[in-house]
Amino acid sequence: MERTEVPLWLDESNVIFRRGLADCLTVAGFTIVGESAGLRPLPDLGTAALLVAEADGAGLDAVARLVAERPVPLLGVLDAPRPELVRSALEHGFAGLLVRAETTPDSLVAAVDAVAAGSGSLPPAALAGLLSGVGGDALRLRAAAELLARRELDVLRLLAEGSSTREIAGTLCYSERTVKNIVHDTLAKLNCRTRAHAVAIVVRQGAL
Repeated sequence: MERTEVPLWLDESNVIFRRGLADCLTVAGFTIVGESAGLRPLPDLGTAALLVAEADGAGLDAVARLVAERPVPLLGVLDAPRPELVRSALEHGFAGLLVRAETTPDSLVAAVDAVAAGSGSLPPAALAGLLSGVGGDALRLRAAAELLARRELDVLRLLAEGSSTREIAGTLCYSERTVKNIVHDTLAKLNCRTRAHAVAIVVRQGAL
């Protein structure tokens, strides 16, 4: 997919950071179709193919409601990779996350590319936070991951490495339709809304 085919909407309260995002993404070949702060003005998801938004704070429910009405992939920006923030963002449907202080032009573009291609994108700090926050729900996570077949774990492993559906199909000698069906079944088994959420659950219990 060409980057010009992925129009973006940026929702970010810090105007300087938002302008930095816009500049980096424009230079990389993306089109910015709109900007907002705290969903004001309300993002027009009829014109955007992907929404970059703040993924912590009180606005998560509002973002989830917005994309429920007009589904588009979500890439979130976190102030800190605390386990509870990462889990909450993934549970609200974010397919990828960035940590504000650690975001570089290259990591930003790579994350947007991955989310636009249908893959998840979690920075090392976010994964580390999840691994450190297993806590009392470890048994639930282990039980969920044990439901997965070997081929489902293989697909999740490649997703965790940032592979696209086409790349996974080539690596595993499957059709792209088969990969999509495996991903769909995996999300259903794990009761996840996004690929990134599924990868995070399985990483946290050590199956990958």
